[in-house]
Amino acid sequence: MRPPVHRHLHLDVDVDGATAHSRARLGIAPEETVGRGEGISTPPSGFAPTEHDAPARSTGGARMPIVVTGATGQLGRLVVEELLARDVAPGEVVAGGRRVGELADLAGRGVRTARVDYDDPATLDAVLSAGDTLLLVSGSQPGARVAQHRAVVDAAVRAGVGRVAYTSILRADETPLPLAPDHRATEEMLRDSGLPYTLLRNGWYTENYLPTLQQARRTGELVSSAGDGRVASATRRDYAAATAAVLAADGHEGAVHELSGDTAWGFDELAAAIGELVGRQVIHRRLSPEEHLATLREGGLDEGTAGFVVALDAGIRDGALALTTGDLSRLAGRPTTPLVEGLRPYA
Repeated sequence: MRPPVHRHLHLDVDVDGATAHSRARLGIAPEETVGRGEGISTPPSGFAPTEHDAPARSTGGARMPIVVTGATGQLGRLVVEELLARDVAPGEVVAGGRRVGELADLAGRGVRTARVDYDDPATLDAVLSAGDTLLLVSGSQPGARVAQHRAVVDAAVRAGVGRVAYTSILRADETPLPLAPDHRATEEMLRDSGLPYTLLRNGWYTENYLPTLQQARRTGELVSSAGDGRVASATRRDYAAATAAVLAADGHEGAVHELSGDTAWGFDELAAAIGELVGRQVIHRRLSPEEHLATLREGGLDEGTAGFVVALDAGIRDGALALTTGDLSRLAGRPTTPLVEGLRPYA
């Protein structure tokens, strides 16, 4: 009988070299990034955008559109909702994603919707216009992300957008995490593009540990090779709030925001938090990297995916996700969600 596979993966990562089957076993659900289609839907008949006083890039007093890619994914959708909550007029927001039918409720509220395909430059050209503020939600397709990002940046240059905000990774220029090279390459292409840009270097989502919570509920243990490493996680909504604040205001051109939770926690604390929520004792079973790799392989993961998981824990062990800068809570305008409260809705 195979031992259970314990995992605490970023739910939106690009597992380089992992097959779709392996990704499914890990419960990875990438952020929405690519899809087929073209064109932008207009707001419902009779909708009239209102003017407001929120600071934003403008021409002739009217706010230029804010284009959000990945709006049918988890983060992108929340960014759109946060923009509306910040009184950005719905008609000034373009929500782009591959499953545009899932955006019908936003269209009903006056948000413009569009199908966006990073692999089809024509769909990008149809969406982007001069002066737009563009949120580029990082892609997640193994082996294709840099080329996809290049297509978006090239389309942004052709359109003459006013600014590109990109969801990168915490400390992208120095982190040892295996996710970093694609983000570093994208940051470099933005610097070389000549466009104004903002780098949103996102840390870890608290929701990434939902599979860990569910497995600990069944087994009473959390297994890792992260050692005493700490993680300054925050919820997707925390990140979305900060992202919306950056998109809706001027003054962030050229800025690099290192975004992470207010408090860095260790895996013993994660085990205690999960135990509190599921109503049973949960222990953190510490493994060496070699033991962790063997456990994952025995549990049925292919070598590439198992190695990726162990590499993530190595990065955590080395402090790659422990940085706390206060940037996230400052931009969001509120403290980040504590670990227990971030997990509570899913317990």
